[in-house]
Amino acid sequence: MRLSKTLAAAAISLVMCSAAAQAAKCGNTGAGFEAWKDAFADEARANGVGSKGLKALAGTSYSTATIKADRNQKSFKLSLDQFLEKRGASTIVSQGRKLKAANAKLFAQLEKRYGVPPGPLIAIWGMETAFGNYMGNQNTISAVATLAYDCRRPEFFTEQLYAALKLIDKGILSSGSKGAMHGEVGQTQFLPKNVLLYGADGDGGGINLNKKADALASTANFLRGHGWQRGAGYQPGEANFVALQGWNAASVYQRALAIMGEQIDDR
Repeated sequence: MRLSKTLAAAAISLVMCSAAAQAAKCGNTGAGFEAWKDAFADEARANGVGSKGLKALAGTSYSTATIKADRNQKSFKLSLDQFLEKRGASTIVSQGRKLKAANAKLFAQLEKRYGVPPGPLIAIWGMETAFGNYMGNQNTISAVATLAYDCRRPEFFTEQLYAALKLIDKGILSSGSKGAMHGEVGQTQFLPKNVLLYGADGDGGGINLNKKADALASTANFLRGHGWQRGAGYQPGEANFVALQGWNAASVYQRALAIMGEQIDDR
């Protein structure tokens, strides 16, 4: 019996070592990207990615532009006042108030459904894409695959890549989808895993975050999923500020959203 257990344990160990040896290995240049894709395809298949997603993975290319952008993130190092000025906070607030009035019915529906008032949603919308005007032109799947392969944050972006490929299987994304440099998509710039978790249909036509209603509904759903409480405040120290913290890890970004949201909501 002991010998059988020892042999079984050795066999399991051998399988694990073999799997580890064959696992997709990260890299800091594009030289190993094609070999990495072949190894990652097996992992993706084992994690539930279907034929459409795997075909999209095979068609990706290493994005030097994404790597350059990833190494050059500086705006979060600014003071709050500098950040607000750089991001055009006064313009976002003035335009946001007009959009709030022009889309009153939509925002009323979202607040009824999710408990989130217009201000924070509009602040996010304006900060992320200038209200849908600048959603990015980078191939989404190539960007996420590049970052999953890159050695800086492979664990985080591996999960994003699994999600992106599953979204292709579902028909929510395609191999030609475009967005920001880190794979964010739509009018409020969702990473693929968040689309999978919180993507919502805001107009009855299926989930498409390039559409205003779906992007805003998904954003409200995200905030609710991160602890948003109907009727509570969202300034630092108030109950709903934690949901804004869930949106972006940078303190200066969180505080900027709270400030602009309050001004848009005229609170």
